[in-house]
Amino acid sequence: MSMAAVMVLALAIDAALGWPDRVYARIGHPVTWIGALIAGLEARLNRGDVLQRRLMGTVCVVVVLAAATVPAVAIQSALPHGAIGLILAAILAWPLIAARSLYTHVAAVAQPLAAGDLDAARAAVAMIVGRDPARLDAAGVARAGIESLAENTSDGVTAPLFWGGVLGLPGLVAYKAINTLDSMIGHRNDRYEDFGKVAARLDDVANLIPARLTGLLFGLVSRRPNAALGVMLRDARHHRSPNAGWPEAAMAGALGIRLSGPRIYGDRVAEEPWVNDGAPDPGADDMGRALALYLRAMVLCGAILLAFAWGGF
Repeated sequence: MSMAAVMVLALAIDAALGWPDRVYARIGHPVTWIGALIAGLEARLNRGDVLQRRLMGTVCVVVVLAAATVPAVAIQSALPHGAIGLILAAILAWPLIAARSLYTHVAAVAQPLAAGDLDAARAAVAMIVGRDPARLDAAGVARAGIESLAENTSDGVTAPLFWGGVLGLPGLVAYKAINTLDSMIGHRNDRYEDFGKVAARLDDVANLIPARLTGLLFGLVSRRPNAALGVMLRDARHHRSPNAGWPEAAMAGALGIRLSGPRIYGDRVAEEPWVNDGAPDPGADDMGRALALYLRAMVLCGAILLAFAWGGF
């Protein structure tokens, strides 16, 4: 079975349907199932001294990965050959590709911002970022939305497609488990610094290639490819994250705006360096351009997958 063909079909299904609210209301979503397991394990295991927390955090990662990937291996092994197996595999992969959901959530920020409704834009951006929306002006809202779009293109779309294409359904499911672990316990605070250390490091490794591929995709579909790729190569390493800086810097260069920079989380000010420093702050129109760039990147991503499928991969 061509896993590239499975991934492009899964991407197409997601683009057409997303994950319907009716289905979510009835059965939830695979990521919420993984999240429930992580929450239960964390509540029971995250205690003791530093060494014990790190050990139990490792146990949590191993249990979650086993619970996610062992069924995926069994299911993929049981799939029939041919077109029926390909379609069934794509349907199973579909919920773990978040291309449509990402577009919808960022567009929900862009639309009220373009209409001048800052309060509605702040409420929408609070659904996708952790910073305090009440302290964001229009430029801050636009910057947060565009950064979320860039980073989550890698985490929510490129990385699942990459690992699914390389390792099949088990690779796709394992990546989503790792990414969910990081989003839930991979934080640098008193509660998770030690318990979530392995999860955070594993997520860094899993996103190493996809983040750079995402930045390359943005650069290739940009109307300013030299600027996009130049800013990416220059500024990506200055980002607080070893991976998020690549798609964010490419996006900043492609749009001719600055991203990252200082931001407020609760009572804490994070003094982050600017990406593409010297460029202007983004506005509502830049959010629209970012979404258009994202759509072009997804088309190119699908075309690349089709090429691999045509080649028998």
